[in-house]
Amino acid sequence: MRPILRRGARGHEVEQLQRLLARAGFAPGPIDGRFGAATEAALVAFQRAHGLLADGVCGPVSWGALFDGRPGRPLRALDRVDVEFTAQLFPFTALDSIARHLPHVAAGLEAMGLVDKPMVLVALATIRAESEGFEPIDETVSRFNTSPGGRPFDLYDHRRDLGNEGPPDGARFKGRGFVQLTGRANYAHTSRALGLGDLLLREPERANEPTTAGLVLALFLAERQLAIKEALLEGDLRRARRLVNGGLHGFERFRDAYRRGERLLADPIWPVRPERAFAS
Repeated sequence: MRPILRRGARGHEVEQLQRLLARAGFAPGPIDGRFGAATEAALVAFQRAHGLLADGVCGPVSWGALFDGRPGRPLRALDRVDVEFTAQLFPFTALDSIARHLPHVAAGLEAMGLVDKPMVLVALATIRAESEGFEPIDETVSRFNTSPGGRPFDLYDHRRDLGNEGPPDGARFKGRGFVQLTGRANYAHTSRALGLGDLLLREPERANEPTTAGLVLALFLAERQLAIKEALLEGDLRRARRLVNGGLHGFERFRDAYRRGERLLADPIWPVRPERAFAS
């Protein structure tokens, strides 16, 4: 494994990094084996150019892109997430529910390549915000989705931003799963993206099946991965939550779970910096 390099590092590995950056057209200044401000700036520019998280840290993802133009695999954290660990992020949740559903969540994250620490923690924090019981659930009736004295979810019926076309779309495509998939357009897109054809349009209740719910959660996060990581890099958990939920529903639970996980899932290779670098 190549070393993880950040500002302040020195040695022949830094010199190799500088040469690779220069070869790619991102001049790091003198090729002197010292990871200073110029090398960091060149690396950030390279990362942005390749659609990577621009954290200025050279880890396996950036090394891969530098060597052959294809991002490397991120450091895995998913393997360390078990029932005991997850229970510490869900202090009010029954262990049997975590044990029953965690394998489906983990399988979804694995399928979408979300195996690194930031995305694993965001996934778990999202479940905590949406379903404290750690299970896929139906959205409940509230003043935000149902008018006074109206049919359940009637305020969703004509939400064109959700792709709904009128009754009974509001109730038919209400929020479901770990991430509360909502709206005809989102059901259609997700069903196609998961290779299910129009299954979730025909049978939307299947979004609550544990295996499907795990995949839906992972797909939703994968499609927003870079923006979520940029928010986390800046320490902006509110923005990270909005990127998933569209608002701040459940934010206190989201923040609590993420912070617990951040403390417990210590990085085995490099120390966590105040800047929240993720070793791209």
